[in-house]
Amino acid sequence: MNTSHRVAFAGFRHGHILSLLGQVKAHPDCKIVAAYEGDPATRASLSSQHGVEVTHTDFARMLAESDASIVAIGDVYARRGALAIAALRAGRHVIADKPLCTSLEELDEIGRLATEKKLSVGCQLDLVESPGIRALKDVVQSGTLGRLCTITITAQHPLRLGVRPDWYFEPGQHGGTINDIGIHIFDFVPWLTTQAWKEVPLAREWNAKAVGFPHFKDCAQFYALTEGGVACFSDVSYLAPDTLGYDLPQYWRITVHGTAGMAEFSYASKEITVITDADTAPQTRAHSGGGTRGSWQDLLDEISGKPAVGGLTTARVLESSRWALKAQSLASK
Repeated sequence: MNTSHRVAFAGFRHGHILSLLGQVKAHPDCKIVAAYEGDPATRASLSSQHGVEVTHTDFARMLAESDASIVAIGDVYARRGALAIAALRAGRHVIADKPLCTSLEELDEIGRLATEKKLSVGCQLDLVESPGIRALKDVVQSGTLGRLCTITITAQHPLRLGVRPDWYFEPGQHGGTINDIGIHIFDFVPWLTTQAWKEVPLAREWNAKAVGFPHFKDCAQFYALTEGGVACFSDVSYLAPDTLGYDLPQYWRITVHGTAGMAEFSYASKEITVITDADTAPQTRAHSGGGTRGSWQDLLDEISGKPAVGGLTTARVLESSRWALKAQSLASK
């Protein structure tokens, strides 16, 4: 087996990192050489439920003792920036579950180190791999909708108190709902429209449903503009009903309006809807075959010096993170 990429995992406090773990295990060019987890309860569940062998309970020691070339980070949100910075300083490439970090200062240092040491930074921003999102992009780029004008996004998530990790609701550990969920929007809208962001005039967060944790701002909305004048309004609140929240049509519903028509995608749907000015009834278009690459393969290709056209790059990860953190900062004032 060619194991040219040696991977160490740093933290398993969010379930998203387990999907990356599966991809690494299945990749013929990758080998897991170490795993760190500092939380005793998480360590116990990793062994019994997921068959993960934790080799280290001290991150600095893992960096010093392992020969990893890539560090994959899935710790609590507030710790990710520091772990990424330490790994980059040690000469390792980095990939993290989203968000990459929780402050602009951390992001600046991550970007500086990546440039200085010629290292790559990845992030699990895989919403663009959805077949529906890709079908929506095909419609948008075909010109069917005319000049793009507005995008409205409802991405409400269920709060699921008692099911979500407890650290979400601990002061200083989460880092903000816009940075948590909205980062996907700051990544895929430029990908969808081929227009860079220009500004975020409005952003707001507040506490509504998680009343027992008043510091946790579970409601969040923002309004942003692209360089081409597309106005994007997004609601990323934790207000979706707890049981069916991920299966409802409002979960990642993206509605795009242009001067000649509209198109809509919903994550739970097997089709997208397109309506042009000439239509007398909505068109529904089935979709299949999402992206076959994902953020992990994009990272490996960039490390190998052959980044995929349109793939997720270090520059895109840093840009998406920067806009998410700017909006988060505005909402937190």
